[in-house]
Amino acid sequence: MEQALHYLNVGTAMFLLVGMALLLGRLLSGPTLYDRILAVNSFGTKTVLFLCVFSLIIGRQDGVDIGILYALMNFIATIAVLKFFRYSALDVSMNYKRGNRGGRDRS
Repeated sequence: MEQALHYLNVGTAMFLLVGMALLLGRLLSGPTLYDRILAVNSFGTKTVLFLCVFSLIIGRQDGVDIGILYALMNFIATIAVLKFFRYSALDVSMNYKRGNRGGRDRS
């Protein structure tokens, strides 16, 4: 039974690596910026999954902690990149509206 579980984990890791390779193809050929950002975000998610499966394969629990940390960094980086490309700056408040650069609603 343990041998079957090991083969299942290795198969899952191989499928994740194939998915990551396909996402790299999407990253390089994405027609728009948002397609590329989505590919990078999905690649980060698959990396977290791969780290967890790989930690199961080698029998260490440290990979899960590293995967959680990487997931948090991936989320924050994606939000920062999208905000930068939307507003061309990272210091814009979230209450920003077009035509109102002060951050307050004047309606």
